[in-house]
Amino acid sequence: MTDEKFSNNNTAETLDETLIDPDPIKQFQSWFNDAIAAGLPLPEAMTLATATRNGKPSARVLLLKQVDESGFVFFTNYRSAKARDLDSNPQAALVFYWPQLERQVRVEGKVARTSVAESQQYFQTRPRDSQIGAWASPQSEVISGRETLEQRVAELEQLYCDREVDRPEHWGGYRLTPARIEFWKGRAGRLHDRILYERAADSTWTIKRLAP
Repeated sequence: MTDEKFSNNNTAETLDETLIDPDPIKQFQSWFNDAIAAGLPLPEAMTLATATRNGKPSARVLLLKQVDESGFVFFTNYRSAKARDLDSNPQAALVFYWPQLERQVRVEGKVARTSVAESQQYFQTRPRDSQIGAWASPQSEVISGRETLEQRVAELEQLYCDREVDRPEHWGGYRLTPARIEFWKGRAGRLHDRILYERAADSTWTIKRLAP
């Protein structure tokens, strides 16, 4: 996974299934906090992979906004291509990659929309220009040019000049509830550590080591 040019002292770090946290969410939060502490750019960036009902895949990078015992949360336009995929085929995968730490996390599971209250609460924390953008952009649709967006933004800024920006009904969150989470740690000679957590029927987690 990692080219030799990225190899550094992090290669000596190990990932031991007998020492990691038995809860993969806590293990993820620990690694995520390490990425933040290391000052990495956009440690919350992740690849979201989706597929249509017929199995045609697509992937894109977006930002994680929340993670806890209930899952991984992100927000988007519910009319976007990714949302159409998720609404018709609610299975998805996430990938986090922090090359400077030679760490990767893969997450697979089922996706569902967050509650209206959760979407509203997060929307209110967004910068005002991002709130305007949620209205201005018909995400994933063909437009005639950038001036179309800029004109719409100007109209919306005038509309909301003296009041808070409402949350569009077509904008909100999704939560991926993980069934599998794999932690990957780069090691010398490409003999990488790979630890897989799988959720059992009783919601407990089993831990297995995978060959690199």
